[in-house]
Amino acid sequence: MIKVGVLGARGRMGQQVCATIEDAPDTELAARVDQGDSLEALAACDVVVDFTHVAAVMDNLRWCVARGLNVVVGTSGFGDDRLAEVREWVESAPSVRVLIAPNFSIGAVLMMRFAATAARFFESAEVVELHHAGKMDAPSGTALRTAALIAGARADAGLGAPPDATKSEVTGARGAAVDDVRVHSVRLAGLVAHQEVLFGGHGETLTIRHDSLDRASFMPGVLLGVRGVASLPPGLTVGIEPLLGLD
Repeated sequence: MIKVGVLGARGRMGQQVCATIEDAPDTELAARVDQGDSLEALAACDVVVDFTHVAAVMDNLRWCVARGLNVVVGTSGFGDDRLAEVREWVESAPSVRVLIAPNFSIGAVLMMRFAATAARFFESAEVVELHHAGKMDAPSGTALRTAALIAGARADAGLGAPPDATKSEVTGARGAAVDDVRVHSVRLAGLVAHQEVLFGGHGETLTIRHDSLDRASFMPGVLLGVRGVASLPPGLTVGIEPLLGLD
């Protein structure tokens, strides 16, 4: 049995993760930890799953790495600066594995992979991500990861920035520029997690869209991370792609 501790256990995602861990035949929910609880309850776990929030996750990660615990992270807000900081921590803890997943949904991972494949064939690319109104960060981690993958594919193909003749705009009207890829964030009551990647070329467009209609869509990926994190190389891994055989 894999002993699992859940950080953010009383949140909406945390509660679902706890239920999933309890229902799986090969995992044991060894610790539920949330704001105000001692982290020491996690010390005997094999894997810690973090679904907290952007203000708490870095302190949680630092604590877990310092104690040699493998961690699977679903919390958003990991830009290049934060990833670099985590890499520094795990370098001094050579037996620790940290898996940070921009998205645990299998469909979302495939959406990002398809977008990276299509990116070199189109002149223009933009990302529109849509989430529930309670989401604290914008753009989402999935959108940031998608934009980075698109930008990398475009750079490898020798493409420059997408064309954009905008000279006058209301601040934010063109979204955020992430590696020269425009990313637009929508926050709306009633949504869960959705993303469109829009490509434009000569006389045609391509739209790749993924919709998570229920938080249950993330649970197979969470279990995959819990079961597979120990098989990853020591250090930091971004995305569940290696566990899906996509790398």
